[in-house]
Amino acid sequence: MAEVIYTVGHSRHGLEEFLALLHRHGIQVLADIRRFPSSRKFPHFGKEALSEALKARGIEYLGLPQLGGRRRPRPDSVNTGLTSPGFRGYADHMQTEEFQEALSVLLEAARRKTTAVMCAEGLPWRCHRWFLADLLLLRGFTVLHILPEGHLRPHRLNPLARKEGPWVIYPALNLF
Repeated sequence: MAEVIYTVGHSRHGLEEFLALLHRHGIQVLADIRRFPSSRKFPHFGKEALSEALKARGIEYLGLPQLGGRRRPRPDSVNTGLTSPGFRGYADHMQTEEFQEALSVLLEAARRKTTAVMCAEGLPWRCHRWFLADLLLLRGFTVLHILPEGHLRPHRLNPLARKEGPWVIYPALNLF
């Protein structure tokens, strides 16, 4: 049986609503993969406030900004199938040592306790969590996205995704 990891976006949830989502799905560790773990619009999702609220509910906070988005594509990117510069930049970042070291920490937590990866975007297909989910899927995990209303959606591999050693790459399709 595959190991399971969840993803969730804090979106516009109130704190209690968000914590209820985590409780509903039995989350024991919340891995915050925002590169900049703060929110002016929703201060309850700032690193310190969120960490304290989670601790009060018996949920471990794990800050992993090294897995965060907002990355620039490399000039020599192999991820030319991704047209969004932000997504291509993230896919490039996934091939770095910094990313791989933080990924090891995430995987250790996920093997130990029920873990959710969190970012701000509510819809996973509009977030870098989608690409991290591809990598986790290719490494044998079952990935379940917690959607804003609380339903679960199993991750489906991006059709461009290709496993290359320990990496996932997104080359342009060669149709001819």
